[in-house]
Amino acid sequence: MFTIEQIKAAHSKVKSGADFPNYVQDLIQLGVTHYEAFVIDGHTDYFGKADYKTSSTAKYEALILADESNIDQFTADLKAHQQGKTDYMTFCNDAAKSGVEKWVVCMDKMTCAYYDKAGKEMLVEIIPG
Repeated sequence: MFTIEQIKAAHSKVKSGADFPNYVQDLIQLGVTHYEAFVIDGHTDYFGKADYKTSSTAKYEALILADESNIDQFTADLKAHQQGKTDYMTFCNDAAKSGVEKWVVCMDKMTCAYYDKAGKEMLVEIIPG
């Protein structure tokens, strides 16, 4: 199965949101079936076949997540990030301000879904192949 070190190596190629589709392809090659990335501190839970799970440690100090979700603002911030206009930390701060708790990437569906603190789906995107 895959390791956090292998995932970190794949992630090291990501410079902006524009690099995200290639990162997902790298994770598929490693055997990741889906993952959940948490905005509060940047830790991520990675899942593989046969109930395999591994988790990364926190990447940064805990952020304060807004209680109210703001889908319109988040959509604008996400678009800017995907165009390479913001770095990862800026994107995480923007997501926290818009009330995003986590995003879930499903490799079989090729989707990335964003959820608020109440577990409500805010936005689902198709990941370019």
